[in-house]
Amino acid sequence: MFKTARSRLQTWITAGAGTIAALFVAGLMGAFGALPAHAPPQLPPGAAIDAGRWRVQPVRAYVSRAKVYGVPLKPGQKALVLEVDLTNRTAQSDKAYFNVFKPDGLILPDPMPMVALARDSTLTPELHPGMTERMAYVWPLAGDAAVPANLRFGVTAEIFKPRDNLYGTPGWFNPYRLGTVALPVADLSKSGS
Repeated sequence: MFKTARSRLQTWITAGAGTIAALFVAGLMGAFGALPAHAPPQLPPGAAIDAGRWRVQPVRAYVSRAKVYGVPLKPGQKALVLEVDLTNRTAQSDKAYFNVFKPDGLILPDPMPMVALARDSTLTPELHPGMTERMAYVWPLAGDAAVPANLRFGVTAEIFKPRDNLYGTPGWFNPYRLGTVALPVADLSKSGS
């Protein structure tokens, strides 16, 4: 009888100790997982940035109340414009550049910008491989929306995989926040230029 009771007690102690150890380790792992994420790095504003399939170089940002690059504005609206030099680093023409930039800290009526070619105002053109083009990202805003004098733009990059997991084909996948670039924002509606 004592042998059975003793083995039961040892079993309960062993199981209890194992459970406590498992809970302790799970708690530690959960505590480390709950740490705040690191802020994305600050990218230099005047330098070319490799963002996966694109090489981007922000040029300037400004606010305009007039029609800009063929993007019509409704009465009472203004536009936040980001001009960038964009180079397609892939082997084929592409226009998957809409999510590369996103202004931080602004409430946008539509998070997708209108993107135009700066030299002739063509909306959403395909960019050819290795050819750098000046592009304008245009976000319409409410006329009374406050735009700071210095604005951060989030830069999104993608990873090239020679074979994806689903179809076994090459492509650009897994978009991630590469960093932020801060630019001064000129107000062209005040300066009259």
